[in-house]
Amino acid sequence: MGKKSWNWIVAAALAVALAGCSAGPAAPATPAEEDASGFVSLAQAAPDVILEIRYYSTYNFVGDRIDGYEQPCALMTRQAAAALEEASQDAQARGYRLKVYDAYRPSTAVDHFVRWAEDVEDTRMKAYFYPELDKSVLFDQGYIAERSGHSRGSTVDLTLFDMATGKEADMGGTFDYFGERSHPDYTQDLTPEQLENRNTLREIMVENGFQPLDTEWWHFTLADEPYPDTYFAFPVSEDSVPAA
Repeated sequence: MGKKSWNWIVAAALAVALAGCSAGPAAPATPAEEDASGFVSLAQAAPDVILEIRYYSTYNFVGDRIDGYEQPCALMTRQAAAALEEASQDAQARGYRLKVYDAYRPSTAVDHFVRWAEDVEDTRMKAYFYPELDKSVLFDQGYIAERSGHSRGSTVDLTLFDMATGKEADMGGTFDYFGERSHPDYTQDLTPEQLENRNTLREIMVENGFQPLDTEWWHFTLADEPYPDTYFAFPVSEDSVPAA
């Protein structure tokens, strides 16, 4: 090999090495559970939906603001939010608006629920949310679990707001009530109006791509959810999601 060829090879190798040094280390990838790029704010995506984010307040079964709820906003995956906007339009055509209590729920919030459930002495909100149950059975009966479908970002808890009366529709039971009264098929001592209101909410949500849960009349999950195996952990905040 000639001297000129050898010099060219050395120079090329040095250039590659210097380029690698100047580029610096690659930025670490965002962990899947912290990646909010596929989420939107419901205030932007479904602006006619009323928000009453219970876990940002202290009026919930725990009695405290829940970890991970940094702002009283609602976040969902883009696909679920688009379907909820369609459901909102459907509700308005029937004289209602949708009122959301909870949507995406970070895994940090679920951890908070678990810690609360393990403290059987803390029963501050028993009279409001689980008067028929001893707190010690909440795990066994499935009211509290170590994971929630809400953390996948395509589940929503909601009710109907009646535009004619200016009040929430009477569902014959309150959001987050732990008991059989919350089951969608519960009929004992419910009035025809209460049964019709439950059926109307279910109709609106199912016709717009959501699946109901057999233990909570307020709970619906997008049938074709985009992240069926990812449980997200980023906080509930407008700052978590990309700007509209």
